[in-house]
Amino acid sequence: MTQDALLRPHAEQAFADELKALAAADDRPRPPSWQLSPWAVVTYLLGGPLSDGTVITPKYVGPRRLMEVAVATLATDRALLLIGVPGTAKTWVSEHLSAAIAGHSTLLVQGTSGTAEEAIRYGWNYARLLAEGPSEAALVPSPIMTAMRAGSIARLEELTRIPSDVQDALITVLSEKTLPVPELGTEVQAAKGFNVIATANDRDRGVNELSSALRRRFNTVVLPLPAGEDEEVSIVTRRVEQLGVALELPAVPAAAEEIRRVVRVFRELRSGVTEDGRTKLKSPTGTLSTAEAISVITNGIALAAHFGDGVLRPADIAGAVLGAVVKDPVADQVVWTEYLEAVVRQRPDWADFYRACREVHE
Repeated sequence: MTQDALLRPHAEQAFADELKALAAADDRPRPPSWQLSPWAVVTYLLGGPLSDGTVITPKYVGPRRLMEVAVATLATDRALLLIGVPGTAKTWVSEHLSAAIAGHSTLLVQGTSGTAEEAIRYGWNYARLLAEGPSEAALVPSPIMTAMRAGSIARLEELTRIPSDVQDALITVLSEKTLPVPELGTEVQAAKGFNVIATANDRDRGVNELSSALRRRFNTVVLPLPAGEDEEVSIVTRRVEQLGVALELPAVPAAAEEIRRVVRVFRELRSGVTEDGRTKLKSPTGTLSTAEAISVITNGIALAAHFGDGVLRPADIAGAVLGAVVKDPVADQVVWTEYLEAVVRQRPDWADFYRACREVHE
């Protein structure tokens, strides 16, 4: 299947040309098994021009120092833990870090309350196990074991959702850089370049907190929400454009005004105060993240393109905004109603948005 036919190509596929240009221009020292130098990895994440005129697009908009700390961590024997509220690009950053460092981002363990120890260590092909007994051929390596053997990067999503006894299987891997296989009387020792990037949500505490022993094995980088409205608008605009191309949505002009409106609504509600600081607000139970703003706008563009006149209007986003804000039908409904009447209604240039929201609300 060609890349153009994929709904969501991996980072190393979508940005293959940029990674190739960076590798060609990169003359700085590279840690063992790395495809790029730490400087080039940060450039890939934050964007910028290269000496040959190639422009690297930014993948992350935020403090440069955070990305430098994250990349420097992975150049040591210390694992990296990315923490933040939902929608702060933890998974996005994890994927792009792995793509730039290892050349792939697919050695992934998705953490859930049902994640078993085999997902961290290894499993068995039970047909071969019953027929032959324990053997190397019957062993099924986890993504982490595969990364250890190859000197590569493994990704572990939603670490705090994994049960505590399964989390503890990481301790020996991260501290001793070895994974014992007692059934075979052997072990897998990590090759140079091996490391782990884990993500965790610091708002929804998940199923289990990390033990102090495991937390010590990670260097933690906290990814913040976008600092300013312009920064968040820039992020939403760029991702909406990328998603529009990937989903082959018809082009919808003049979306900038509605993007800024959605971003402002989300920022005001999650901060509990209007942009001018004059009116205090109640915050809803949801996170109202940048990722949700991207989803709201993308949904609105699909409505405008397929069921409207091809221009993104307040009526196209009102329903999705309501769905994003009102997660608790009782408490959040009160928050949204008060915001509509106390803030939205008082802004003359938001009259169309107010009417559209009231129609959906009723």
